[in-house]
Formats: sequence, C-alpha cells, structure tokens
Amino acid sequence: MLDRPLLGTRDVHVWRVPLDQPPATVERLRQILSIDEQARVDRFHFESDRQHFIVARGCLRTMLARYLQIAPNKIQFSYASHGKPELAISNAQTQPLNFNLSHSGGFALYAFTRVGEIGVDLEHVRPELAGADIARRFFSSSEVARLTRLPANVRHEAFFNCWTRKEAFIKAKGTGLSLPLDQFDVTLAPSEPAALLRTRWDEHEASRWSLKAIDVGPGYVAAVAVAGRDWQLTCFEVREVFPEIAGHLE
Repeated sequence: MLDRPLLGTRDVHVWRVPLDQPPATVERLRQILSIDEQARVDRFHFESDRQHFIVARGCLRTMLARYLQIAPNKIQFSYASHGKPELAISNAQTQPLNFNLSHSGGFALYAFTRVGEIGVDLEHVRPELAGADIARRFFSSSEVARLTRLPANVRHEAFFNCWTRKEAFIKAKGTGLSLPLDQFDVTLAPSEPAALLRTRWDEHEASRWSLKAIDVGPGYVAAVAVAGRDWQLTCFEVREVFPEIAGHLE
C-alpha cells in the first residue's frame, strides 16, 4: 500500500481525478467495489456511466484506504437520511475522517478532512444552464439581484460560483434539497472570495462555516464547504490511478 497521506488536524485535502481510465484500470477498480456497489453498476444504461461510477467509487475506496491504512475492499459505508455517504462505525477513528465527492464533465473531486463536516461540488460550465429562470427558481432574491447587476460577460461564471457554493454547503450539511437553496446566501461575483453570508433559519449559522473556491481548470467551477474555520486547503491531481501519481494543483 502506498504511504499514508499526511492529513493534519487543520488540513483539507482535495483530489482531482479523471474518470476516463483505461479498461484494465476500470476492471481493477471494479474488483474492490462492494456487492451493492457492483449491483448499482449494472443498473446504469450507458457504458460510459457504468465506467465513470466504477472509477469514482473505486478511487474513493483507494484514497480512503490510504488515509485509514486498511484494504480498499474492507471499507464500509453508511448513509445519512438524505444519502450522504459516511464511514461505518467499524472504520471510525478517534478523530473522524470526513469526506465528500462530486463529479461532472469527466472529472471527480474528493475532499477529506478531520476539521468537521465537509461538502464539495464540481460543475462543468454549461452556459445554457445559467439562465435567469433557473437562478430565480433556486437562488435567493438577494443572489438573483446581485447576479443581474453584474456585467453580462461574467454572469455565467457568477452563476456557477453561486451554484457550487450552495451545493457544497448543503452536501456538507447532509440535508440534500430538503434544505431549499433560496434559504441561504453565498457570494458569487468573480472578484469575491467564497463565503456563506447568512442563513434564514439561524443568524449564527454562517459564522460556523467557511467556503473556498477551487481552481480546477478552464470550463469547470468548484467549491468546498467545511464546518469550521482556520483550515488549510491543499489540492492534488491524480494523473494515473494505477500507479497513483499525485501533484499539487496549488
């Protein structure tokens, strides 16, 4: 097994992985999936979706195995009421390892920390989805107003900034869309640092969280949300799954 990554008590690690992998790699990753994960693979209609799921889940197991120093196929997951995966109690440590993942446009992001609950979201920028109607449907009135005041040439980026920051937050909370996206505000302008500004249900909630944007390259927008402050983000890129070759993104 490869060396254990050094994840300090204030560290947040984010890994970027390409989901298009050689057939031999896909097959190796499929072998470490659980029975229920393999059953999910067979329910996908398109082969590309099957392969992307195998790589996404196989890489998650491989990375968790490195942090926990156990075999990938020994990792057991439990699921919160809204489907957020967590480590089963048999894998728990004194200071729990929190993780989350997101995938879009042929890439996956994995986030790991011991600081607190974590959520990550990655979106492939598709301008046709960044319309005013969708913003009014999902964003708060304050966010819609700020979005429409921006110059037209940055609105697409601002839209996806808003979307990924909101998604990262609700994924960290583990509530899914039972927490309406219009019930809290985030920053969105390209010139603004990522931040949770306010929530409608608790005036102190925003102070408990911190958000950061992640530079994942042209055509993509991503964000990570953590229940805590004063943490250090380090981003890595996996160029090959086997053997894993990692390099800093920042």
